Amino acid sequence: MPDTPANTDFDLSFLYEIADGSDEFIVESIDMFTVQTPQLMQEIGQGIDTQNWQVAGAAAHKLKPNMGFFGMLNLQGMMQEIEAMCKSGSPDQAVLSQKFADAKTIVDNNLVKLAEIKAEKQR
Repeated sequence: MPDTPANTDFDLSFLYEIADGSDEFIVESIDMFTVQTPQLMQEIGQGIDTQNWQVAGAAAHKLKPNMGFFGMLNLQGMMQEIEAMCKSGSPDQAVLSQKFADAKTIVDNNLVKLAEIKAEKQR
């Protein structure tokens, strides 16, 4: 398994274990993640921008299991915090926006690295 740089947050051990040697399964899983995650991150960002806490919280909730599947435990925790803040109904928007920006940076780095892993598996 490739080394994970410090600016990313994932451990693909679980994915590799359940893939049981199937590069096709790994590629399909990464594909699903790289399609769904940017959409859900966009929903969270728009929800925060428009103060639609229900939308932002629901999207964060949907992301949590995906992050766990890919061993993104720090991000999973961040999504839990974002979801909880949104469910409170009146979060500190500056704190929430910063937490989301931090999470987005890590997600974006993860997506780049996952694309590289996918390309390796497709060779």
